[in-house]
Amino acid sequence: MAEGKRITKSYEGIDRTAFYGADDAVKLVKERAKAKFDETVEVSVNLNVDPRKSEQNVRGTVQLPNGTGKNLRVAVFAKGERAKEAEAAGADIVGADDLAEKINAGTIEFDRCIATPDMMAVVGKLGKVLGPRGLMPNPKLGTVTTNVGEAVRAAKGGQVEYRTEKSGIVQVGIGKASFTEAALVENLKALVGAVSRARPAGIKGSYIKRISLSSTMGPGLKLDIASVAGDNTTQQ
Repeated sequence: MAEGKRITKSYEGIDRTAFYGADDAVKLVKERAKAKFDETVEVSVNLNVDPRKSEQNVRGTVQLPNGTGKNLRVAVFAKGERAKEAEAAGADIVGADDLAEKINAGTIEFDRCIATPDMMAVVGKLGKVLGPRGLMPNPKLGTVTTNVGEAVRAAKGGQVEYRTEKSGIVQVGIGKASFTEAALVENLKALVGAVSRARPAGIKGSYIKRISLSSTMGPGLKLDIASVAGDNTTQQ
């Protein structure tokens, strides 16, 4: 009952049928983030794609200009000088066969996995473990690279990965409720811009169908797409 009252109160002053501009939506979401912890502000982008078709599986990374507010734990598969480079850049875990053994044993204490190309023979054997968790290094995402230092700094500096789920929705945390409104709006536009640019070539008509914004425990607000992605998409 108490939870129901909290949700009802959080929707006070919100028109559930309205489409809010980015600035107004962020302001309302921040005002209603009343949990005892610093809630994550989350974006949900509903796309006109069929993720079952590989050419329509939208996936990529984007650097959020103001970070995520989360301390991302980064693991790197590398040896020799590349391993030293990763450590100097701030990687939390660096290893090779020893790291693979820990992962196979069920120890996965990281949020992002990076590997040098020469380590993919080892990493490839971990596909059944890392793949379902979205942790498998991928050259298209910049997580298979010889420049491990840059990749680690990017991950630590606010780079996030986005990918379509089975329903064609991309869901990403873009910061914390404690962020300023300006910082959240900037992160929001960076994410939506990246998703917009990743539009598959074969998509006809509307690409971005809907965008909503919420905090971890707060209400969801529908966004006016043009306020974050320009006017080349269609509201539905």
